[in-house]
Amino acid sequence: MNEFLSVSIRLVLTGLLAFALTPLIKKLAFKINAVDQPNERRINKLPMPSAGGLAIFLTFVIATLFIFPDVIPFDFAWRLIVSSLAVVATGLLDDIFELSPRQKLVGITIGALLAFFVLGARIDIINLFSSTEIDFGFLSLPLTLLWIIALTNAINLIDGLDGLATGVSMIALAAIGIVGYIAAASGAVASQLPITIFVLIFCSAGFLPYNFNPAKIYLGDTGALFLGFMIAVLSLQGLKNATLVSLITPLIILGVPITDTVFAIIRRLLNKQPISTADQMHLHHRLLSLGFTHRGAVLMIYGLAILFSCIAIMYSFASTLANIFLIIALLFAVELFVELIGLSGSNRQPLINALKYVGNKAYRDKRVAEKKIEKIKNKVKKES
Repeated sequence: MNEFLSVSIRLVLTGLLAFALTPLIKKLAFKINAVDQPNERRINKLPMPSAGGLAIFLTFVIATLFIFPDVIPFDFAWRLIVSSLAVVATGLLDDIFELSPRQKLVGITIGALLAFFVLGARIDIINLFSSTEIDFGFLSLPLTLLWIIALTNAINLIDGLDGLATGVSMIALAAIGIVGYIAAASGAVASQLPITIFVLIFCSAGFLPYNFNPAKIYLGDTGALFLGFMIAVLSLQGLKNATLVSLITPLIILGVPITDTVFAIIRRLLNKQPISTADQMHLHHRLLSLGFTHRGAVLMIYGLAILFSCIAIMYSFASTLANIFLIIALLFAVELFVELIGLSGSNRQPLINALKYVGNKAYRDKRVAEKKIEKIKNKVKKES
């Protein structure tokens, strides 16, 4: 009980430290020109200080090294900090100078390499079933890099509304922390892992009051890349000898940013656009276009993130058969939701169109007639 109280008090102090540091980072952002200027792609109407994630990072460094030295081993803390430093520096440079996507990718890749070689965060072996084991061997490095780069960018892509990326990251971290706590109790992962995760949550919680709508400072790429990187790396700490369930669980927890990223890639490929092209079709954009207020859209996405996190926690305890049905139902629900809000693009509703065929002869006949007319038009065009 005394240990629990001690950790709780120090977590609160960590949150208060982040809360106190954020106004100082806001002043620093203006001095170093880490400012988001209004344009057609951004929500803000006035210049807004960015790089707010620097407050989260600095608080995390102070907390791990000086507030929790007896709980988080120094050897683990400095390796984690050094690995993340490359990503934070990349984000800060982008907030000041607006780096190209390729330059940001280089910075994230350097951080991922440091995480692999310095921290030892990697995917080595996957136990598909009790008797089936896959050792990735030399593929461990590219798979780990892909994991870290993909999840880091997924968080960065949803950072489009006040408090969105910060809140979604906190929800994801909380779910990973709960799963990590249960795994640590059984000896599956190191005991410092859940504490490290909750330290990061309280660092973010201290920053969120300044970042929630109406925001006084933006998270910036400094914070979005840092939080995405930390989620990716910390979730890897339990995947050195992972089961299929422990591999899928973080992906479900990050269902909101991953769904947004996957459908953004699909949408751009279908439109024959470069994957790095920015557009106004992300999840938060679609919710705003449907009439949601700024806060309403953010809270809606928070709710979706909580739903994914609860499903992920359930997934960790369900039987194999139940997990299969759970994944199928989840994929069906995600696709239906995506089509309903138009995330995949206008007039792209394969599942809804398929469902309309069921028991609807008039609709089927109409679609058949439309296809015949389209074929005739195409034939006439070719002949002319």
